[in-house]
Amino acid sequence: MANPDETMKPGRLLSRPDFLAVQKGLRLRGPYFLLEVLDRKQPDQPARVGFTVTKKQGNAVERNRMRRRLREAVRLSAVATGVTFRPGHDYVVVARRDCLNAPFDRIGAALVLRLAGGQGKPGKRNVSARQPAADMHNTNAPGQSPKGAQE
Repeated sequence: MANPDETMKPGRLLSRPDFLAVQKGLRLRGPYFLLEVLDRKQPDQPARVGFTVTKKQGNAVERNRMRRRLREAVRLSAVATGVTFRPGHDYVVVARRDCLNAPFDRIGAALVLRLAGGQGKPGKRNVSARQPAADMHNTNAPGQSPKGAQE
């Protein structure tokens, strides 16, 4: 019964409020992209995927090429691997400049790795990505380990 849900083709995220809502979820960093995941608490609905490439990453031609490469990696990961998008979840793939010239198989492998890593802890947020600059100097103070506050 759970198997047909896992093989559903992911939908698309199209509206700005949906993209902004996903920013509050789990963030999985990688060398070629950032994967943001949000559990919508609707397991009967298919997963939705959105893509973001900022103007900082290059001109329109380069941004579109990055977006096309990421879309194809998402399409192939759903077909070729056992790791799939979880039903009822929203995913946003935020491209980084390195995905423009990276070998395509590495982009796909990074996506599979991020999907497998994000499925173990839905609902948790990786807070180290948004640590304010004022707090960052405290973690590197002499005599403290970088994980001093967490231990």
